[in-house]
Amino acid sequence: MADTPGPAEPSLDEQIAAYQREFQDLDPQVERVVSALSRLNRRMNVAYGRQTAELGISNAEWEVLKALVLAGEPYSLGPGDLAKRLGLTPAAMTHRIDRMVGEGLVTRERDESNRVRVIVGITEEGRAKWLDGLRMATVFEEELLQDLSNDERGRLGEMLTRLLRRVEEAQPDAGGRLSDLD
Repeated sequence: MADTPGPAEPSLDEQIAAYQREFQDLDPQVERVVSALSRLNRRMNVAYGRQTAELGISNAEWEVLKALVLAGEPYSLGPGDLAKRLGLTPAAMTHRIDRMVGEGLVTRERDESNRVRVIVGITEEGRAKWLDGLRMATVFEEELLQDLSNDERGRLGEMLTRLLRRVEEAQPDAGGRLSDLD
């Protein structure tokens, strides 16, 4: 039996009207912003997932590669540091690293200065996939923002950064995931 699509997601206007019907104190302007951001985030994650799938990796693997690149030369971190940066448990991080070592995306070696410590590094193949993913994302993101002028892009970026700071200040532990999504 073929999968039949479920009912369509209500429009933002329909969603806000339903919320107001059930909760009269709702500020429709606030709800429009928050709901639009939420829907945009979900749809962007789907688009990024399709792009990483084209590269033969998952979004979760791309996030590990990104964390290693962001660490800078020599593009390596301990598994505990990776787990903290990605909001994962150590066990979930170990599972992800195991998979990525098997795929040739990262290496796992003992730290020569501390034989107890393990270091995870990015391979040439991993770095190439990360760069390819970044190139694909850049095209998608340019298309996404094509209708905004440079000034509008700048103002939007500033406004979203202010919102992000507010959430980070109010929820300092919310940077990572609460559970592994693999």
